[in-house]
Amino acid sequence: MKLTVQPVDINYISQIWPLIEEYLQEALTKDNDAPSWSECYNIHHVQAFITSGVWLLLVATDEDKTIHGAATVSFSNYPMNRIAFVTLIGGRMISSRDTFEQLKMILKQRGATKVQGYGRESIVRLWKRFGFEPRTTLMEVQL
Repeated sequence: MKLTVQPVDINYISQIWPLIEEYLQEALTKDNDAPSWSECYNIHHVQAFITSGVWLLLVATDEDKTIHGAATVSFSNYPMNRIAFVTLIGGRMISSRDTFEQLKMILKQRGATKVQGYGRESIVRLWKRFGFEPRTTLMEVQL
């Protein structure tokens, strides 16, 4: 199956939301063994971030325009790089060299010079196949 990765224009978020919410919700909760105090946002916040344009929404569709997955990306500007940070990604069979190359092209078109993202162990193993390298381990404590 050939998938096409494409950004969703902010004007169409409300129409597409029912089709992608489950993918993003799964990405938020799958294998999440962190305590509830550790959460920074929920699915309602995600919807607000993408409808306000703070995050970019991407979808992966097949030839029939059926959606098989979705991702959200935030951008941060640093003195030496513009970081595209994958905040959520969920779906079925959407990670391949081809879809990653499409993702990179979309992010480059928006000025990104690097792609980053947090990931559980299975995602770390998967993303290593696409050239990602672990940089740090996030540690936290509630105050």
